[in-house]
Amino acid sequence: MRVVFMGTPDFAVPALRQIIDHGYDVAAVYSQPPRPKGRGQQVQMSPVHQAAHEAGIPVYHPVSLKKDADAQAAFAALNADVAVVAAYGLILPKAVLNAPRLGCLNIHASLLPRWRGASPIQHAIWHGDAQSGVGIMQMEEGLDTGPVLIERAVPIRDTTTAQSLHDELSALGAVLILEALAQLEAGEKITPTPQENEHTTYAPLLIKDDGLIDWRQDAVQIDRQIRALNPWPGVWTKTFDGKRLKVLTAEALSGQYTEPPGTLVNRHGDVACGGDTGLRLHLVQPENAKAMDAIAAINGKYMRVDEVLG
Repeated sequence: MRVVFMGTPDFAVPALRQIIDHGYDVAAVYSQPPRPKGRGQQVQMSPVHQAAHEAGIPVYHPVSLKKDADAQAAFAALNADVAVVAAYGLILPKAVLNAPRLGCLNIHASLLPRWRGASPIQHAIWHGDAQSGVGIMQMEEGLDTGPVLIERAVPIRDTTTAQSLHDELSALGAVLILEALAQLEAGEKITPTPQENEHTTYAPLLIKDDGLIDWRQDAVQIDRQIRALNPWPGVWTKTFDGKRLKVLTAEALSGQYTEPPGTLVNRHGDVACGGDTGLRLHLVQPENAKAMDAIAAINGKYMRVDEVLG
């Protein structure tokens, strides 16, 4: 089976490697163009581009496929049986979706139609979902609207973070796409399940301001925000001197805290939250400093007991 793979970040790499390792003919890989990254702003290939380069597979990185007739023609000329798409980052027009003999399959990190869009992993944790999962979807022109061919759920626990769920779903996506490709190659019929559009929720791109803590929320909700939004965009608050304090890990407490929300109530790092709840800060990173435990931050006078964070 002749496959074109389209993906960009770390999430997509296990699927690409599994497809290669299982002997599929990967005709080409499409990925976002190399871009400057890090403090040195050195131009770097995307993780998928790097994996394809190591495997000796040609890589294409058009700026757009939607209005570029030449790029669409080049894609069609690959004569793929199927395209596998995982967090690619470009909109695929009808001409691209219809070019492979079996269409385009998307590895999506949610239980569709819940959390269509760019940040399903983070939104599932942030909104307190009991489970997430991966669906293999037959792509249509709409945003994550296509019928689902294969789906599998995983639980979200009180300790689940965006990184841990990302890694779990990335590995699961690689397993499920192999199942789908094997069935298609064998000529087996996969009955697609249409999405129930009335249950749709959307997971838009995250922005830096999403990470600002509103201490009027209860501690459980803030804990979810911390677990969902680290490492990107990161969760933060302001200290008494107006400096930014990143909150990397924390824990919702069972006690009652009647101080104004945002008050650092003791030297253990406990902060009063909305609804008379409390959150214990564990790992924090003061502005222009390394990450440290909250007690060290208090001892180092980066935070003060009785101050109101915000």
